[in-house]
Amino acid sequence: MRIRWQDDAINDLIQVRRFIAMDNPSAAARVADRIRSAVPELADQPGMGRPGRVPGTREKVLVDIPYIIAYRVEENSVVILRVLHTSRKWPETIS
Repeated sequence: MRIRWQDDAINDLIQVRRFIAMDNPSAAARVADRIRSAVPELADQPGMGRPGRVPGTREKVLVDIPYIIAYRVEENSVVILRVLHTSRKWPETIS
């Protein structure tokens, strides 16, 4: 399966890195790399994440950092929808 990143997910990742970089640039790079490194395995095992809070989505919980990757499985691709901190209010819709 192919991986596609939605604009919202790309923007989330940029914001995560910017926020953490204000205090610790090297930690920001590590967190962003960890998030990105979790995505390719979804192409091989798209059902590995738990059912999402938003219907039609799934969530890959990153156990070593407090982030969740929200995604949708389509016919030939996995679409990364959002990257959210676990303490954030979850959006009612994700497209």
